[in-house]
Amino acid sequence: MQRYMCKGKIHRATVTEADLDYPGSITIDKELMKAVDLLPYEIVQITNLRNAARWKTYAIPGESHSGVICLNGPPAHLFRKDDIVIILSTGIFTEEEIKQLKTKVAYVDGHNQINKVVENPLMESWED
Repeated sequence: MQRYMCKGKIHRATVTEADLDYPGSITIDKELMKAVDLLPYEIVQITNLRNAARWKTYAIPGESHSGVICLNGPPAHLFRKDDIVIILSTGIFTEEEIKQLKTKVAYVDGHNQINKVVENPLMESWED
């Protein structure tokens, strides 16, 4: 069996821009992407804490340490500057892969700079 699992999360990031006149995607500070093992063009889900809007698109790297979180194209209608968002990356894993999976969560400050990154081994707490 395969399961659809969360593999990474950027927790409570602040939207810095929303650019309607761009073909699509979300631009994310390259260092944030690296921190949660998110590759360029990988699909992510963004959830807006202001209005509960959810959007799936692909991530493109922004300038390192810039703190950029920019919703490009159509989601600019749902997300605006200063909104707080949660960005999830997911994957499909076999039962054996899940045993080794450690979801990475990046906690950021109000300028999208990393405060800490936590690796959560899924199965350690589950098998108790």
